[in-house]
Amino acid sequence: MKEEKPIIVVGAGIIGLFTAYYLLQEGEKVLVLDKGTGQDGCSFGNAGMVVPSHFIPLAAPGMIEKGIKWMFDSESPFYIKPRMSLSLMKWGFSFYKAANQKKVDNAIPVLRDIGLLSKKLYQDLNHKKLFDFSFEEKGLLMLCKSEEALHEETEVAALANKIGIEARVLTKQEVCDLEPEIKPDVSGGVFFTGDTHLYPNQLVAELRKYLIAAGVEIKFDTELIDIECNSTAVERLKVRESNGEPYLLEAKKVVLATGSWSEQVGKQINLNIPVQAGKGYSLTNPQVAGKELFTPSIFVEARVAITPMLDQIRFGGTMEIGGINAEINKNRVNGILKAIPKYFPEYEVPYPAENKIWSGLRPCSPDGMPYIGQHQRYKNLYFNTGHAMMGISLATGSGKLISELVTNKKLSMSTQDFSIHRFD
Repeated sequence: MKEEKPIIVVGAGIIGLFTAYYLLQEGEKVLVLDKGTGQDGCSFGNAGMVVPSHFIPLAAPGMIEKGIKWMFDSESPFYIKPRMSLSLMKWGFSFYKAANQKKVDNAIPVLRDIGLLSKKLYQDLNHKKLFDFSFEEKGLLMLCKSEEALHEETEVAALANKIGIEARVLTKQEVCDLEPEIKPDVSGGVFFTGDTHLYPNQLVAELRKYLIAAGVEIKFDTELIDIECNSTAVERLKVRESNGEPYLLEAKKVVLATGSWSEQVGKQINLNIPVQAGKGYSLTNPQVAGKELFTPSIFVEARVAITPMLDQIRFGGTMEIGGINAEINKNRVNGILKAIPKYFPEYEVPYPAENKIWSGLRPCSPDGMPYIGQHQRYKNLYFNTGHAMMGISLATGSGKLISELVTNKKLSMSTQDFSIHRFD
C-alpha cells in the first residue's frame, strides 16, 4: 500500500506550529520544515499579547508623516535603515497607497474578527489543558504621557466600544490603582478589558512538544531550495538539511508559513507577496520586589510594550525596517530603555549585556494585513504569513482558517481580505 503523502508546512514559528496543530485536529498527516535550529525566531521574545484591541492596521492615515519624522531618529519607535532596495521602494509605495481612511475602515472589522477568533481559540486551548502556556486575562493598559495622546486613544476607545470591543478611559489615579507599586507618571490611559496575554517561550516549547507526541514530524536545519510545480499544482519541494545534498519531498499540499522570507519564497513561483522584515527587540528581567508590574501595558507615544510573565517582566518594542539580518542596533535598544523612566520614574532598567538582548524579524505586509489563502493557479499551495507584530495574537485564528481552507471545511470567517494575490 502506497504511503500517504503529508501536508508540508514550511516554517516552524508560531504560525507554522498552529497551522500544523489545526491540520492535525482535522486528522491530517503533517510534516513541518524549518531552516533554523528551533532555538530562536520571532515567536520567542515578543510581548506575548493576544489583543483584539489592535484592530487598526499599521498602514493608517498619519503613519506616513510620523514615519518620515521617526526615520531620521535611530532611537524612534519606527525606523527605516537607509539602503538601496527595489523591494523596499515597492513596499513603501504600496504602504503609501494603503494608508488611507477607506482602506483602514475596510480593514477594521476584519482585524477585529480574526482577533476575537484567535482569542476564543486560545481560551479553548487553555480550557482543554493539552499543554501549558501561562494564559492570563488581565486586559491591556494603553499608557498616555501627553494629553494629546490620551485624546487620540480616547477616540480609539470610542471606536472600539462601537464595534464591540470594551474599552475604558482611565484617569491618572485609576491607572495608578492598576499599578500601585509603580504609580506611572502619565496623563491617563485606556484599558482594554478583554485583551489577554501568555508566555510565548513556553507556548512555543509546549506546543512543539505536543505536536511531536501526537505524530507531527518537525525537521529543523532543513532549508527550502525550490518549489517544483506542474501547470496546476506543486509536485515536489527541493530541500537541503544543514550542508547535505539536496533531495526532493512529495507533498499532498503545502503551506508556506515562511515569515520574513516570504517575498523571496514567493518569487520561486512568480508570486508578488511583498514583505519587509521589521526587527523588534526585547529585554526580559526578573520582577523587582516592591516595584512589581501587574498589568500588560503599552507606552503609547514610545510604542514600548510591557508584559508580566510568570515572575519576569518583558519590555519590548520598536520597528526597524532594515532587511534580513541579525545585527543588534544599540540605538534601538536605547530607545526602549529611555522610554521606561519617562512613564515609570522610579523604575530603572540598566543597559543589558548584548547576549541578554533579544531581537526578531517580524514579517510586515504593506497594508498591515496578513496573507492567509490559497494560490489561484497551484491549488495545493497556501500561504500563512505577514502577521507583523501580531504573530502570537493571530496565530490560532490564522492556523484555524488555513486548516479550513486546506481541508475544504466551512470557514470561521471570510479570508477574502487576506488574499495572497492582492498585490499581483
